[in-house]
Amino acid sequence: MTRIAPLFTRLRAERRAAFIPFVEAFDPNRETSLALLHGMAERGADIIEIGVPFTDPMADGPTIQAAGRRALLAGASLAGVLALVQEFRSRNNSTPLVLMGYLNPILAYGVARFCVDAAEAGVDGLIVVDLPTEEAELLLPDAAANGLDVIRLVAPTTSDERLPLVLAGSSGFVYYVSITGITGTRTASAADLARDVPRLRRFTDLPIAVGFGVRTPEQAGIVAAHADAAIVASALIDTLCKADVTAVLELAAELSAGVRGVKKI
Repeated sequence: MTRIAPLFTRLRAERRAAFIPFVEAFDPNRETSLALLHGMAERGADIIEIGVPFTDPMADGPTIQAAGRRALLAGASLAGVLALVQEFRSRNNSTPLVLMGYLNPILAYGVARFCVDAAEAGVDGLIVVDLPTEEAELLLPDAAANGLDVIRLVAPTTSDERLPLVLAGSSGFVYYVSITGITGTRTASAADLARDVPRLRRFTDLPIAVGFGVRTPEQAGIVAAHADAAIVASALIDTLCKADVTAVLELAAELSAGVRGVKKI
């Protein structure tokens, strides 16, 4: 079992949702991303999602695309991201970490070798944005053998007929892409979430995390009222570009407070 399931068990007892911030590894350099990981864990992050830079990030909007370019210029690689996780774990062995990236770097690294190395480094879960449902067996057996959760993406356009297939073999939590389109564009409304989250719950007992478009503490609170976790990415990266690490961590603390301020019935 990874760190993710016990976390959500505890949060259910506390009647609250999780706050999941995103850090693009090596943006703008390794030292900054390591400082962000530690700082976010200290300021209320329940899980941290770590972006693995890739040259063709098809699901990402301009903000995360630019972060990925900066990271690649700073020397980011899949092996480098795993080393970053391992260094984080030398001080923090409790905060769950989820890698979010694309399939090509994993195939180039070698799926079996990657799953072994990721687990040894201290990774808890994997989100592979462009892994087709029909080809999930490329990853699922090796991930399971090494105790890694494979977190699947579902969208408003995922039909009731397809949901069981998409969710088969998934673990940790379900990542609900609450809008159609790329990251960091618009935000799902409370009405959207009140309609969509209950539909997903008919098909899975896993926690449901909502991402793509959550930018403010108020929006994070709306997500927390309907789902099990709020994921924030672009707003944090935009703040890093405009200001500094301190400002990013201040925003992370505000977002965490927005999530923690909503109690489940």
